[in-house]
Amino acid sequence: MSHKRRVIIGVTGASGGIYAIRTIRAFLIHGFEVHLVVSDYGNFVLKDECGIDLRNDEPMEIFRKMFGYDVESGAIVRYNFRDLTARISSGSFEVEGMVIVPCSVKTLSGIANGISSNLIERSADVCLKENRTLVLVLRETPLNLIHIQNMLMLAHAGAKILPASPAFYQKPKTFEDLADFIAGKVLSLFKVEHNLYKKWGEEE
Repeated sequence: MSHKRRVIIGVTGASGGIYAIRTIRAFLIHGFEVHLVVSDYGNFVLKDECGIDLRNDEPMEIFRKMFGYDVESGAIVRYNFRDLTARISSGSFEVEGMVIVPCSVKTLSGIANGISSNLIERSADVCLKENRTLVLVLRETPLNLIHIQNMLMLAHAGAKILPASPAFYQKPKTFEDLADFIAGKVLSLFKVEHNLYKKWGEEE
């Protein structure tokens, strides 16, 4: 049994690959074992927006090159998006919870309706049935009624809906600052203390 805290991170095809990168980085820095699943379109977005390929290249190597030894206290275990036999598809695999970042409305719909047609949907379904933390970083605007109803269903089921809506009171200067605000909000839901952004009312 690993001594590291474990989290599943799913990356889907909504725009906002930087949110995935900064969230994975944040969990690695805090010593988590990240169980990573990237969808086909999620990988397309990461290549298109961030210039990285988490599907075919070694994930830890990518994060070491980007962030140096800051990430060394964590680890990444990668899974095939279509592998429904993977250990994270079972409730017997012990993990604190799951983050889907960014979360597309297609994935939102699949989880809300219990489809479980791929490993991201199935792992999310398992987190709900096992009463584990499930955080959906939805990246879509504007929202139609179907999106809102799916969010309501998932909120009733116990999921945390965390829209990719960064604040500005912390005086962000870069895109990374904006994405770190969202990563920090995710960490807070996992009860992880962090300094990814200045909290409201804190001194400079």
